[in-house]
Amino acid sequence: MRLEDEIVREWLVKAHHDLRSAERLLTGDEPIRDTGCFHCQQAAEKALKAFLAYHDIEFERSHSLVYLIDLCIRLDEAFKVLQRAAQNLTVYAVGIRYPGEFIEPDENEAQAALEMAHEVWDFVLKRLPAIVHPG
Repeated sequence: MRLEDEIVREWLVKAHHDLRSAERLLTGDEPIRDTGCFHCQQAAEKALKAFLAYHDIEFERSHSLVYLIDLCIRLDEAFKVLQRAAQNLTVYAVGIRYPGEFIEPDENEAQAALEMAHEVWDFVLKRLPAIVHPG
């Protein structure tokens, strides 16, 4: 495996860990929605960064999924279908982690965030070769 493929796989492993963390935090008797939604955003962010890394596209250090989707669209216009998910998930990147004016996501918002994270994850995996997929 190329070194570049290893880096892509590492991004995907981290994305998968965030996705699994989100699932655990958002399901069950006592969901932790703010942290779960943060992990949804992180899963999507890292999956998109894996796609960009695979294609040797440099990206700024950013939590904006809108920015990352725009970079992905330059390579594959099919990523346009993820623009809504990018806009909706980006809000969970920073503000939700700190006290202040951010309102706790309700059950429906948290479920939607999890579905969007899965949508991004599945979309990206289908566009990357199996050799870089997490084991």
